Amino acid sequence: MAEQPAYFVKSVEKAFDVLRAFAPDEPRLTVSQVAAKSDMTRASARRFLMTLTDLGYLRAEGSQFELTPRSLDIGQSFLANLALPRIAEPHLKSLAAELNETTSLCILDGTDVVYVACVPSPRLLSVSISVGTRFPAWATSMGRVLLGALSETELKTYYDSVQLQRFTERSIGTLEQLQAEVEQARTRGWSMVSQELEEGLRGVAVPVWRGHEVVAAVNVSLQTHRAPAEAIEKTVVPFLQDAAQQIGHDYGGRATAPSGAAAGGVR
Repeated sequence: MAEQPAYFVKSVEKAFDVLRAFAPDEPRLTVSQVAAKSDMTRASARRFLMTLTDLGYLRAEGSQFELTPRSLDIGQSFLANLALPRIAEPHLKSLAAELNETTSLCILDGTDVVYVACVPSPRLLSVSISVGTRFPAWATSMGRVLLGALSETELKTYYDSVQLQRFTERSIGTLEQLQAEVEQARTRGWSMVSQELEEGLRGVAVPVWRGHEVVAAVNVSLQTHRAPAEAIEKTVVPFLQDAAQQIGHDYGGRATAPSGAAAGGVR
């Protein structure tokens, strides 16, 4: 092993070794287990464990120790400075290459969806969408996915204020239809809007979960002649879900989405 520089504080290294000993499959450890995983004596491990407990990063239950929520503070500033669009971009690029279509990341802003990242189709002819583009949430697959993640109170407020309009002959025309579409998106975990916003264009979207909250939606724009509606669930949705999961994980996600239900608001 290379010699450490003069400024190197060995005890800091050991403290992090102790914290890193805890893992998802081993959330609770004894002094002996920490000592073995951190390559230190049992007496040293105990001193580090007790110190970290006094500082609030660990808690003791009987002979076992486990991390506390305060341990998240170590990475909080780093995660806060990670821009979601930048995190999503490589995954959107991979998705665009896999599907050969334009992919996007959207957030909910008031009653609109806003494109915060977009990767055009590798094909010469692609859908023209840019970062900052806004559409009424109700008229898009991304919007219906994001609306489905709102609390019942937030959703009621939205329904009370929404104003529907006809973009094409296929646009939904009643609040009841919209409510049914949003509930379907919430239940099955994805949404498809076909030629309701623009003729010849179909949008498919899934939510991006970070822990137990939805932070965005991943979307792919398809020309209707290239992707039969009945095949979307098998040929497109799995790719979207995989990309969304990776984005959520890189954005600090630590839990899976609840099945068939929204879990809090969109941030």
